[in-house]
Amino acid sequence: MHFSKEIINWYHLNKRDLPWRNTRNPYKIWLSEIILQQTKVIQGLSYYLKFIKHFPTVQNLAQAKEDTVLKLWQGLGYYSRARNLHYSAIQIVSEFDGKFPAEYANLIKLKGVGDYTASAVSSFCLNENQAVVDGNVYRVLSRYFGIENAIDSTLGKKKFKTMANDVLDKKQPGLHNQAIMEFGALQCVPKSPECKKCPLVSSCSAYSNSTVNILPHKQKKIKQRHRYFNYFIIRHGDDTYLEKRTGQGIWENLFQFPLIETAEKLVIDKLVQLSEWDTLFNKSTYKIGTIHEEIKHVLSHQIIRARFFEIIIIGGFESDYLKVSLGDIDKYPVPILIGNYIEQHISSVSV
Repeated sequence: MHFSKEIINWYHLNKRDLPWRNTRNPYKIWLSEIILQQTKVIQGLSYYLKFIKHFPTVQNLAQAKEDTVLKLWQGLGYYSRARNLHYSAIQIVSEFDGKFPAEYANLIKLKGVGDYTASAVSSFCLNENQAVVDGNVYRVLSRYFGIENAIDSTLGKKKFKTMANDVLDKKQPGLHNQAIMEFGALQCVPKSPECKKCPLVSSCSAYSNSTVNILPHKQKKIKQRHRYFNYFIIRHGDDTYLEKRTGQGIWENLFQFPLIETAEKLVIDKLVQLSEWDTLFNKSTYKIGTIHEEIKHVLSHQIIRARFFEIIIIGGFESDYLKVSLGDIDKYPVPILIGNYIEQHISSVSV
């Protein structure tokens, strides 16, 4: 087909030399695909190399502690990917005798693996006829064929998957899938693509109809929740205190400083009047140190406005929080918001 032939020819001339493209090892390809979900290659590459160095086999990953995996993942975001990565490695060792599956039917059973990842790994490793559909593919197909269905609608998802399978080169599906994703990443980019340099320009519906900048369509606008996080860096000699986040919310199983979340921004005089403050400091003697400016931290569905308050304990302090030496604080996996604070300010906390 003209479409597949053109993007494969383009791929041979323009593809990036990436380590996961030089292997058919399903573990390494799976690892790269999980890391690159919602992450650009330029950022994900260093994480991929780091993970391969620390966990060269799926058995190594399965044997690791979750905290170790989360620490290596720190800064990449969407931490459920890291937890699912670790869970799946354990699953492969226990259910597949340590042999990483390359077939779609088995890959889809792994936690955190959906149709896209299973299609990618199986087509790259075994040349299974499984078309990939990710953000890049949605954009290319929507523009080229003039598909106006919303990519986040049930009908749209089905239509794009059908279209992706229809145009798939059945003789070399792995190569086709690599090509169409790379084409979307480098040529048919979201904003201001260089259409006149595109090999498909003469037959592209969006170019002909001047809809390049409005396709693909989405039907849902993400509603962002606003949250106010008040973190307390409790300095007790050379020690401070951390807690592990639990539950199903953001940053599950990562560590943070003791936190009081409020419905709005509160000055310190208001914070000290809260019952949570009394519970946290339990009638201890303290003095308030530096109060840092608010930091706005934007997530996909949330906007967090965080402030860091340095509290210096005078005398004894009883707490159920984890007592940590300031010199060891870098050993704990934390959200990037906390990590940036530690890197910039923790050494400056003083009595």
